[in-house]
Order: sequence, then C-alpha cells, then structure tokens
Amino acid sequence: MKKTGQTKGYSHILKYTGLFGGVQGLNILVGMVRNKLVATILGPAGTGLISLFNSTINLLSESTNLGISVSAVRNISEAYDNDRHDEMERIIRMVRSWCFVTALLGMALCVMLSPWLSDWTFGWGNHVLHFVLLSPVVGMLAITGGEMAILKGLRRLRTLALISVFNVVAALVTSVPLYYYFGEKAIVPSLFIMGFTQMVLTIGYSYRLFPLRVSFGRGTLGEGMGMVRLGVALVLAGVLGSGADFLIKTYLSHHTSQEAVGLYSAGYMMVMAYASLVFSTMEADFFPRLSSSHRLATTTSTVVNRQIEVSLLLISPLLVFFTIALPILLPLLYSNAYTPAIGMMQVMVLAMYFRAIKLPIAYLPLAKGDSYSYLLLEAIYDVLIVLAVIAAYNSWGLRGCGIAITAVSVVDFFILFFYTRYKYRYSMSASVVRYTFMQLPFGILAFLVTLYCHGWLYWLAGVVLAGGSLAVSLAILRQKTSLWEALKAKWKRRTSHE
Repeated sequence: MKKTGQTKGYSHILKYTGLFGGVQGLNILVGMVRNKLVATILGPAGTGLISLFNSTINLLSESTNLGISVSAVRNISEAYDNDRHDEMERIIRMVRSWCFVTALLGMALCVMLSPWLSDWTFGWGNHVLHFVLLSPVVGMLAITGGEMAILKGLRRLRTLALISVFNVVAALVTSVPLYYYFGEKAIVPSLFIMGFTQMVLTIGYSYRLFPLRVSFGRGTLGEGMGMVRLGVALVLAGVLGSGADFLIKTYLSHHTSQEAVGLYSAGYMMVMAYASLVFSTMEADFFPRLSSSHRLATTTSTVVNRQIEVSLLLISPLLVFFTIALPILLPLLYSNAYTPAIGMMQVMVLAMYFRAIKLPIAYLPLAKGDSYSYLLLEAIYDVLIVLAVIAAYNSWGLRGCGIAITAVSVVDFFILFFYTRYKYRYSMSASVVRYTFMQLPFGILAFLVTLYCHGWLYWLAGVVLAGGSLAVSLAILRQKTSLWEALKAKWKRRTSHE
C-alpha cells in the first residue's frame, strides 16, 4: 500500500495517541495502586478533603497564570515550524519571565485570601494556615505550566511522556507513606511535595534544551503583552472551569457531606482518567499541529476531522468495556466504600463519546487566536454544568450527576458545532458522522445492559458488545492507516533474520 498524505496523517495521530495512551495506561496502573492505598488509609472523607484542597489551589492557579501555559504553545509552535531559532529563544525567555511574575502573584494572592478560602471551601474548622502553607504550590504550578508549554511547542512529545510517568511514580512513593503514618495531617505536606517534584522534573528537562534566562525589564515583559492579552480570556475560562468544579464540590460539602464530595470526585476523576488514555495526546500533539494549519479552513477541518475519527474509534471499545467492568474496577481501584458512585459513572461514560467528538473542535478558537470565542463557549458549558449537576443531584442523587454531565455534554456539542461552523467554516466529515452512528449504539446498549441484565447474561452481553465495537474500530483503522502493513513488514524482517 502506497503511503499517501492522508494515510500518513492518520498514522501520525495513531502513533502519538498510542504513545500517550500507553503512558497514560501506565499512569493509571500506578495511580490505581496509589488511589487504592490512599482510599483505604483515608476513606471517602479524606479523599474529599484532598479534592477540596486541590480544587481551591487549581482555581487560584488558573486565576493568576495569565493563560501562558496555553497561549505560549501557539507562539513557540509557530516559531518552531518556521525554524526561527532566535525567535524561539526570545519567546522562551519572555515566557519564563512572565511565569516568574505570575508565580509570585499567585503565591501572594493565596496568602492574602487564605481566611476567606478557609470559610468558602469548608465552612467548618480553621484552615487558614493550610492555605498559607500551600501558597508555594500555586507558584510552582505557574513555573511548571510555562515549561510544559515550551516542551509542547518544541514537540518534545517523548519527553512529556517521560515526565508524566515520573510524576505519577513520585506521587506514589512520596504520598502513601506520609498518609500511612500521619493520616489526614499529611495532606498539605503531600500536596507540596508533589507540586515541587513535578516542577523539578519539568525544569530539569526544559532547562537542558534552553538554559534559564529571564529578564524583568520593560522590553521583555512588554513584548509579551500580546501573549498575555490572548491569555486573559483563557484565564477567565480556566477560572470558570475551576470555579464550576469548586461550586459543585462546595455545594455537596455544605448540603450533604464530605463523603459525597469524595464519591463524586472519585467517580468523575476515574472516568476522566480512563478517557485520557485517548485524549492525553490532544494538547501535546494535536494543538500544535492545528495551530500550524489554522490559516486554511479546509486544511483545518481535515486536521480536526482526522483527530475526531481516530479518537472516536480508539475510545469506543474502551468505553464499552469500562461500562461493563465498573462493578469490578471501582472497588479494585478504590474500595467497596465507593460503590455508590457506580451508577453515576455508568451514565457519565456516555458523555465521553461526545467529548471525543467535541474536544478537537474546541481547540479551533485557540488555534485561531480567538480566545474570546473560547471564553464564551467555556462559560456557557460551565454555567450549564453547575446548574444541571446541582439540580440533578437534588432529584436523583449521585446518578443524577452522571445524567446531568451527559445531557450537558450533548447540548454543548451542538452549541460548539454550530458556532464553529458559522465562525470558522468548520465542516464535519461524513466519516465522523458515520463512525459516530456505528459506535454510539454500542455504548447505549452497554448502559442498558447495566440496568436490565444480571448474572451471566450481564457479562455475556458485555463481552459481545465490547467485541463488536472493537471489531468495527479495527476494521476501519486498518483501512485508514498503514499500521497493519508496517507491522507485517516488521514481522517479516524479524523472521528473516532468525
């Protein structure tokens, strides 16, 4: 089979989705051990406490990082594609200078707001000192985000994969012994150590490529104002996203219990972590590629559609398997105390089909430099998700949260599709529509199996549906890529040498 541009495009996506998917799979395995141990040691109340601290720190980080971790990728990627080394050095120096400024800003804001954060987040106890001690984490996140943006813009994909693996291993090694010996008292020190480890690993790789050079003069900082202005809307979008997560968890904490926060967080994060087996390549590989082709509407639509097709075909069999296997996976990954979240998760899995389609489209405003459209679309989603999850929880409990997340994902997809079609002339391919209608029924049937089938019939139906979905995906991917021919050629070379 002759390699066409189309075949190479699909093969590239599949290659790096496989790379980051494999890394994410390893991360999940290591994270599975960590989550199991942490959940066993601290229980739902302890994991809920960790979730509340993380949500607040992420909210502060998103509020003060000026969107540099995203806007810098676009600037560095364009210079990299055009082989402008001097410009890359200048942009990297500018990015690092602004990151140090935002790190100091985030730390100071965390310290100043600590009394209010304690009241808003918990509503009980005095956690002011905890937030003061966590303020350096906000600064470390700003520096880490800037260096990650540099690595993404330079297409250092394997380096990013290695950092990801080292981070999750370090989190396991450092946090579990602390929780075992000190219980909930170790939460703040553990979050600090994990933030510091992530920063050190990232700058260790990045500084070797481009040694640290910063300048706080008007020239360097002023030159970055264009990037900062682009990032302001991203900051607001990040604040809205983190704020939505914060409001939902705070509502559950105030109106139900800390255990409810732990169950919701565990269920939500487990579904998202599983889906990231496929989605983890988006920001590292897809966004830089999309940024370099954003000036041509036809080319942009092609890049987006190919990413959707591969993502949808890869994730669909995984989602069917995940839906059916949840009664085993959740107690295995956490503990039996988390089984009330299974109903929520099985509904929420359906939202991942629409996420596979909409996520590549959602990067279009950023690739075009239209951060205000991105802000508008994110704001609509965040308002809808907060209102829907709270209302659904009051009516149907945790399962209602899953129903709300899936319903909002469907509505958000249609809003995003029609907006980008009008604004950027994005055109969805017939293949995307066809593959969606081929794979989505498997997911719906798997969900119905969880409701109406039991015993051996449950597992038999699940195996049949997962196998059917996998067969469809493999047949299409074999046609779309040269991977099959490459594997056969490699096997022939190996056997001939033997």
